[in-house]
Amino acid sequence: MKKTLKIVIIDDEPYSRDELTFLLNQYEEVEIVGEADSGEKGLEVVMRKEPDVVFIDIEMPQMSGLDLAKALQNMKHVPLIVFATAYADYAVKAFRVQALDYLVKPFDDEQIDEVLKRMKERLSESSKGVDLTAGVGKLAVEDEGRIVYLSPKDIAYLFREDRETMICANERKYSSRTPIKDLEEKLKGYPFFRTHKSYLVNLDKIEELIPWFNGAYQLKVVGQKEEIPVSRNYVKALRERLEL
Repeated sequence: MKKTLKIVIIDDEPYSRDELTFLLNQYEEVEIVGEADSGEKGLEVVMRKEPDVVFIDIEMPQMSGLDLAKALQNMKHVPLIVFATAYADYAVKAFRVQALDYLVKPFDDEQIDEVLKRMKERLSESSKGVDLTAGVGKLAVEDEGRIVYLSPKDIAYLFREDRETMICANERKYSSRTPIKDLEEKLKGYPFFRTHKSYLVNLDKIEELIPWFNGAYQLKVVGQKEEIPVSRNYVKALRERLEL
């Protein structure tokens, strides 16, 4: 079978690189196209080889794995990133740089098998023109040091408050540092509508449109007590989306 997944491994520990290489080479669809023992060298290898996936250790001297991942986001074709580290407490930071997965050493066959399935799913979506930043159908948000994956259908609305975006889902509120315009982009393809510069609403959750004043309205959504403002500039388009 033709090799389809080009992979680069970046880790300052030779044993860890060898271990990953051995495990990945069990799959005929994988091709290890490069290795590096530092973030700086790794960046050069990735730019030269243009792999599909990069496995990155986090704690490396000078340029850390997180710094490298941020640098890779500036590439024209951003590879999928899998962190492979001995430390479990960097998971939230890994999420912030849109890592596909987070493996904790020592690795095993089950971990590798699962991450390869996710790689192939994401690359298949990419080949069909699906935005990789949209994830695999769930929105990842932080919650008290954990990463919670929310199904878009469970999200009632989002709004901007101070410097955070609040996500209201399943009768709870989650906080995200991601700007609402970026979350709106991630949720493209789902029935979300901008009712106001600070509000994004799931159309499937709307149950009532209430006239307010000066041509503006307010919305009531399922399971939420708060009424959501609808700017008069958005009312016509909203009614067209809602009504048969």
